[in-house]
Amino acid sequence: MSTRNLSPSTSRQYPWSRWGQVKHQVAEWRSRVRLRHELMNLSDRTLRDIGLSRCDAGHEASKPFWVP
Repeated sequence: MSTRNLSPSTSRQYPWSRWGQVKHQVAEWRSRVRLRHELMNLSDRTLRDIGLSRCDAGHEASKPFWVP
Protein backbone atom coordinates (compact mmCIF):
# COMPACT_ATOMS: atom_id res chain seq x y z
CA MET A 1 0.00 0.00 0.00
CA SER A 2 1.39 3.36 -0.97
CA THR A 3 1.13 6.20 1.51
CA ARG A 4 0.65 8.60 -1.43
CA ASN A 5 -3.00 7.51 -1.68
CA LEU A 6 -3.71 7.99 2.00
CA SER A 7 -4.87 11.15 3.65
CA PRO A 8 -2.31 12.75 6.01
CA SER A 9 -4.18 11.63 9.10
CA THR A 10 -4.45 8.03 7.83
CA SER A 11 -0.78 7.84 6.90
CA ARG A 12 0.16 8.98 10.41
CA GLN A 13 -2.14 6.43 12.05
CA TYR A 14 -1.09 3.43 9.98
CA PRO A 15 2.39 2.88 11.51
CA TRP A 16 1.02 3.34 15.03
CA SER A 17 -1.70 0.84 14.29
CA ARG A 18 0.93 -1.73 13.31
CA TRP A 19 3.08 -0.81 16.32
CA GLY A 20 0.05 -1.32 18.55
CA GLN A 21 -0.45 -4.80 17.10
CA VAL A 22 3.20 -5.68 17.74
CA LYS A 23 3.02 -4.42 21.33
CA HIS A 24 -0.17 -6.40 21.90
CA GLN A 25 1.42 -9.60 20.53
CA VAL A 26 4.53 -9.22 22.70
CA ALA A 27 2.33 -8.61 25.75
CA GLU A 28 0.37 -11.78 24.92
CA TRP A 29 3.58 -13.81 24.66
CA ARG A 30 4.87 -12.46 27.97
CA SER A 31 1.56 -13.32 29.61
CA ARG A 32 1.77 -16.92 28.35
CA VAL A 33 5.29 -17.30 29.73
CA ARG A 34 4.24 -15.90 33.11
CA LEU A 35 1.08 -18.01 33.35
CA ARG A 36 2.87 -21.21 32.36
CA HIS A 37 5.54 -20.54 34.96
CA GLU A 38 2.85 -19.96 37.60
CA LEU A 39 1.11 -23.18 36.53
CA MET A 40 4.27 -25.18 37.23
CA ASN A 41 4.50 -23.64 40.71
CA LEU A 42 1.01 -24.74 41.75
CA SER A 43 0.73 -27.54 44.28
CA ASP A 44 -0.58 -30.94 43.28
CA ARG A 45 -3.71 -30.28 45.32
CA THR A 46 -4.40 -27.00 43.52
CA LEU A 47 -3.84 -28.68 40.17
CA ARG A 48 -6.34 -31.40 41.14
CA ASP A 49 -8.83 -28.69 42.17
CA ILE A 50 -8.69 -27.19 38.68
CA GLY A 51 -8.80 -30.61 37.02
CA LEU A 52 -5.19 -30.93 35.87
CA SER A 53 -2.51 -33.47 36.62
CA ARG A 54 1.15 -32.60 37.09
CA CYS A 55 1.71 -34.17 33.67
CA ASP A 56 -0.94 -31.90 32.09
CA ALA A 57 0.67 -28.87 33.69
CA GLY A 58 4.11 -29.93 32.47
CA HIS A 59 2.80 -30.42 28.95
CA GLU A 60 1.22 -26.96 28.92
CA ALA A 61 4.31 -25.32 30.42
CA SER A 62 6.62 -26.95 27.87
CA LYS A 63 4.88 -25.23 24.94
CA PRO A 64 6.81 -22.42 23.24
CA PHE A 65 5.54 -18.95 24.10
CA TRP A 66 4.17 -18.38 20.61
CA VAL A 67 1.85 -21.42 20.81
CA PRO A 68 -1.56 -20.61 22.32
